[in-house]
Amino acid sequence: LAVFLCGSGAENEGFVISCAEKQKAFRDSCFEFVGVRLSFFGAQAWCEEGGGHLAFIADEDTQRFLQAHLDPDEDACILVVLLDVIRPFDSLSGPLAWLDGSPVSYSKWVSGPRPGAACGHILGNSGFQWEATEDCGKKLPFICQFESGRSIVCADYDTALQCGSGQLIMIDHAFYGRLRPHYCRSIFTAAASTQHECGWVDVVESVAAHCDGRQLCAAAELMSSFGERCPDLRSYLSVDYHCQDSKLLSSSLSYLYFQFSVTNCLLFYISVPQIFLPRPADNQTNSSFLDLGNFSTTVINVPSANSTVVLKMIPSEEPLPFKVFLGYLEYPTVTNYVAMVEMPQPGATTEERYTWLLDPVTLKGNVGEHHLVVRPIVGPGIKSINANLSITTITTSCKFWNHSLQTWSDNGCRVGVNSTATVTQCLCNHLTFFGSSFFVTPNLVDPSRSAQLFASFAENPVVVCFVGALFVTFFLVVVWARRKDIQDIAKVKISVLEDNDPMDRYRYLLSIGTGHRIGASTSSQVTVTLLGDAGSSEPHHLSDPRKIVFERGAVDLFLLCTSFSLGDLQGIRLWHNNSGDHPAWFVSTVTVQDLQTKQKWHFLCNSWLSVDMDDCILDKVFPAATDEEMKRFNNLFLMRTTKDFNDGHLWFSVINRPPGSNFTCVQRVSCCFSLLLCTMLTSIMFYGIPTDPSEQTLDLGTQFTWQQFMVGVQSSLIMFPVNILIVSIFRNTRPRETSCCQRKNKRNSLEENVNSQTASTNTNGAAEGVEKKSNKTLYLYKQLCHIEEELSLMGPSSFPSAQNHGQTLQQVQRTKGLLEDQLFRANCKTKRRCCHGGLPWWFVFVGWLLVIATSVISGYFTMLYGLKFGKQQSISWLVSTIISFFQSLLFIQPIKVLCLAVFFALVTKNVDEDFQSDDCAGKDLQPRRRDGSLYKPPPPSDVEKMRRNRIMEQKAFALLWEILTYMGFMWMLLLVAYGQRDPNAFFLNQHIRKSFSENISDSMSLGDVFSWTRTSLLSNLFGVYPGFITDGNSKLVGNARLRQLRVRRSSCQIAGFVQELVSECHSPYSWDMEDMGSYKPGWNRSLTDNTSTNTPDPWTYQTQAQLRSYPIWGQLELYRGGGFVAELGPDSETASSTLEYLFRNSWLDVYTRAILVEFTVYNANVNLFCIVTLLLETAAVGAFQFNTELRTVRLYQSTGGMYIFVMAAEIIYLLFILYYMFLQAKLVKQQRWAYFKNKWNLLDLTIILLSWSAVAVFIARTLLAIRDIAYYHDHKDQFASFYETASADAVLQYLIAFLVLFATVKMWHLLRLHPKMNMISATLQRAWSDISGFLIVLLIMLMAYSFTSYMIYGWKLSSYRTLANAILTIFSLQIGKFDYEEVLNNTSLMGGLLFGSCVVFMTFVVVNLLISVILVAFSEEQIQHKVTIIINQSRK
Repeated sequence: LAVFLCGSGAENEGFVISCAEKQKAFRDSCFEFVGVRLSFFGAQAWCEEGGGHLAFIADEDTQRFLQAHLDPDEDACILVVLLDVIRPFDSLSGPLAWLDGSPVSYSKWVSGPRPGAACGHILGNSGFQWEATEDCGKKLPFICQFESGRSIVCADYDTALQCGSGQLIMIDHAFYGRLRPHYCRSIFTAAASTQHECGWVDVVESVAAHCDGRQLCAAAELMSSFGERCPDLRSYLSVDYHCQDSKLLSSSLSYLYFQFSVTNCLLFYISVPQIFLPRPADNQTNSSFLDLGNFSTTVINVPSANSTVVLKMIPSEEPLPFKVFLGYLEYPTVTNYVAMVEMPQPGATTEERYTWLLDPVTLKGNVGEHHLVVRPIVGPGIKSINANLSITTITTSCKFWNHSLQTWSDNGCRVGVNSTATVTQCLCNHLTFFGSSFFVTPNLVDPSRSAQLFASFAENPVVVCFVGALFVTFFLVVVWARRKDIQDIAKVKISVLEDNDPMDRYRYLLSIGTGHRIGASTSSQVTVTLLGDAGSSEPHHLSDPRKIVFERGAVDLFLLCTSFSLGDLQGIRLWHNNSGDHPAWFVSTVTVQDLQTKQKWHFLCNSWLSVDMDDCILDKVFPAATDEEMKRFNNLFLMRTTKDFNDGHLWFSVINRPPGSNFTCVQRVSCCFSLLLCTMLTSIMFYGIPTDPSEQTLDLGTQFTWQQFMVGVQSSLIMFPVNILIVSIFRNTRPRETSCCQRKNKRNSLEENVNSQTASTNTNGAAEGVEKKSNKTLYLYKQLCHIEEELSLMGPSSFPSAQNHGQTLQQVQRTKGLLEDQLFRANCKTKRRCCHGGLPWWFVFVGWLLVIATSVISGYFTMLYGLKFGKQQSISWLVSTIISFFQSLLFIQPIKVLCLAVFFALVTKNVDEDFQSDDCAGKDLQPRRRDGSLYKPPPPSDVEKMRRNRIMEQKAFALLWEILTYMGFMWMLLLVAYGQRDPNAFFLNQHIRKSFSENISDSMSLGDVFSWTRTSLLSNLFGVYPGFITDGNSKLVGNARLRQLRVRRSSCQIAGFVQELVSECHSPYSWDMEDMGSYKPGWNRSLTDNTSTNTPDPWTYQTQAQLRSYPIWGQLELYRGGGFVAELGPDSETASSTLEYLFRNSWLDVYTRAILVEFTVYNANVNLFCIVTLLLETAAVGAFQFNTELRTVRLYQSTGGMYIFVMAAEIIYLLFILYYMFLQAKLVKQQRWAYFKNKWNLLDLTIILLSWSAVAVFIARTLLAIRDIAYYHDHKDQFASFYETASADAVLQYLIAFLVLFATVKMWHLLRLHPKMNMISATLQRAWSDISGFLIVLLIMLMAYSFTSYMIYGWKLSSYRTLANAILTIFSLQIGKFDYEEVLNNTSLMGGLLFGSCVVFMTFVVVNLLISVILVAFSEEQIQHKVTIIINQSRK
């Protein structure tokens, strides 16, 4: 028994090595200098028997230590192997490495090692230099190294672990298997250099349970229970441990109180030093489900270098052996991996057997993405298994508080196998304060790897290009926003009406809002009159030469002056002159404010001033709204919604922000850009974060987890505070200079400002300076100023004496002076309040700094995340982000705005006072006198004339729009119709018909039919190339089959006088006489008494449903889809033998009425399927006639550009149909039952119904095609029936054909305003009664001659063999297409009389009379048309 002794002192004070006799201590290892001469492998085995290995010389200090104890006359053996450190089982080539795989960082070679050198030794007689050699069998003294706390236990040795007196063993790490190829090897063989399927398992639990708390432990006893992990090279046990003072360890058998960094405290009772710590609430796990039928892979993320990854695996069946390979930043292979384990491992439970712990040592300190490959272990000859595996990844760590270092440490602690998603099992060899952390941080990205990530741009440009495109788009939108801000500056100014009287001092501020409806703006000249209880104002023309007024959605401010107060306003009168290219105007609201008293009146207009809309009036009076009307739900809801969308909604307000808002359009665009980038960053940070399978789901109408809630909270905390701060800064920062604050509150400055406007006296300037005071006193003060001005202008000459003039002037000045001081003090207070509202102007720079910082940082890190994710994950994230963005923008946020509007309208009922007056605006403008021609509303006669002209214009534009849209509709319809047809279908049908109709005569006997089937049919059905027909261009889909329809025996009665001559009668085919029995070969009666057998054969009748067939029209009858069927097989030989069998047993006989050859081909050159039916039918006379029916369909849609173009046309066509449905619904609503009396409305309705029918049939055909193709793939050795699909395709073609017909006819209606087309329509309508009478006469004569010709020639000439053929022939006679020789050669006299009279009476008489009636009606219509033109011209 070889024993390796070690001892340790206090854990935090370093290790004190105690070595055995004949061993020398250096650092944390004991070195033994062995004088026995052994070979390289013998020396390694000697060292391994004691738990050590041949010495490693890691640095120069170790070299000096060894030199001090070596005999300079002897050579000592050391181990240097040529290994690839990354791949320990690869070939013996690569950089030099020590036995444990660590590189040879320090060396002292005599000369560089030769290629192939595997062993090394120290030369004592050359200054203890090293020499590498290929001869590993040379016997030399050697040095063994026994590392403290680490032992290698080989299977052939009884190596034991032992601690000193008063100390007990505590296991730190242990694995069993083979990680290095040269440990525990007695000889060196070629196998060492080959690849082996060796692995290792973590056995720390088993070794700890066996050895913890002992002073001496025979670890070799456990090796037999672990199972062999490396059959060829055999496994070894590697154990890391330390010795713990037994007094300290005994304290673990007690109640322990642990305090964590969080607020909760836990109480544990443990018999061994293991602690179960609850996980933090924000912990996350990742679950993957793998199919082990192939090599299955998944990705795990290691967030930090000191993390332990716990892999919980749940197999679908047990036991399930498999190997797991771990790779870093790339997929591992059998020979290139970071770690590998074979499952199941030793353990008492399934969870322990299928749990893999990856500690920081195993992970080699790698951080980031690791790839996991699972490879099932199967027996020889088995390629795959049917099993699944669930893998749950938990990232955790165990740390304790190190009092000496005042930090958290994991020394002596490791994560246990019983760790779950809810708790962490910590196994420690000491007792102190513990903490466990589950890393629930978002996706990690390392900014220091920016250059490396951006180097992969060519492989994954998705996110970088998208972010770059956003920045480019932002700068372009900023240019547009700046221009819009410049336009809004002009809009926000108050327009001083040019027709204000300079002597009028009483001012009203009008705020007129134009609606948001389409066409709400106006180009007309609008006039307004205020109606008050004390009088009415003069009409004023609302205009501004500096800007365009009354635009859609705009609010225009006008300053209107009157000579006196109008009192309480009762109404407002608005009209316009209906001028310009868009005269109609929709006025929404009007607000009037008395600038003297600050009183406001609201007028809820919401009306059109137009000659063709609503009331069709241009002049209207709107009453002032009461408080009850203002607080109505409709008004409050509309006001709140408009305000929230125009100002509150950050995105929508970019387009339609209030022009007077300090929050400019450029600032709004920048805030939107910053918010979007922040949203993208938070989205990509948490994208793909695995969910916790153990976390409960909360169901509050919609299911969510606490993890999802926390991700939302964290995203909001990252994204919203800074963006809300930016928006608040921009909204609340006051302008740098305001007109109110620029004036000095001195009387002389007031006078200067006012003089520029009115050129009045200094007293008048003082009055202008105090106009900010809003009360009745201000109005009195202004009137006194006006009186003083008038007295000054009049002079003393206007008074009886100069003294009276002076006294009057002094009295006015004294009264005015009493009011001036009070008003001026109030004005100063108002100015101070004006100048000190909001944030200082320079705060706008803070806002811009935040915008730039958040945008750049968010965009940069978003690009890093995108480059890290990879192309596929980046595309997936980008798609989900775009969808969620538009979902929020177009649905969630508008719904939120509407809900808030409903809440405020129903609950709070507050009327928003957004009306802002500016007393300082417009004072520098010099008003002009009015032009009286603009201030009268249009007279009723002019309005009526305008209305008629407008209606004519609307009709003309409506017709033009109807024609253009219908042209687009027809274009799309023709594209759809063309896309459903292929010109190659005709040539394919023609080729197949011609190929199979060779050697066919007009009359064939049964023998001729059998001869044709054995020759022409088989030679074309099985062509030169196997599986193809005729010349090899069309593939035979499935098998071909023969189907016959028969009649029953004695199916007709024989006349009595010929019964002796004819013994049996067989009727022509009909559904009533069809034979549906079951027979034996040769048509012998079956014992089953006419019931079908389970196994179909040529002698058993099969129904239409069994054959998946359809009825088919022949030249004689309509044949049922059932029959007696014989499949010909896949090749010519099988088909020949089948036909020979049928011929021998008289499968075709006198009872056969129809023979059908059915098969399907596919021509890949033109991508068409052809369902072929070759029909041979007889009318019970013994002669068969040949007929074909070929249906060509396209079941596989092509992927070329034409297909995409047609598909786009189909979508646009459906949009057109929806548009026309909307128009027809409006007409039905307007006209009600009268709608169905108009023939053109019925035509539109027919087109819509046919279109939707075509859509339904198209969907049905697609589903049937999928079903039939799937059936063929599952039954390739049978007949492939595509009849139902072909029938659906035929119905679709009929529907599309009639759609084109009706849609083309409707074009006649679109040209109704064209004079010639209108005249033709009127002519037909005028002559319709006469035309209908002549048509009835023509129909009667047609039927008469058709019946007569059928009775005379029906048994002689083929053109008259049926009544339908006779009608068609007589109709052809009227258009000149007639075979006279056929009739005259048969019966010249009767034929000449019959058809000559037909030509005379029908063609010469009736048809010419019909034409004459139409011509007469056309002449009358021409006269009427001229009279109408003259009357219209006279009216004008």
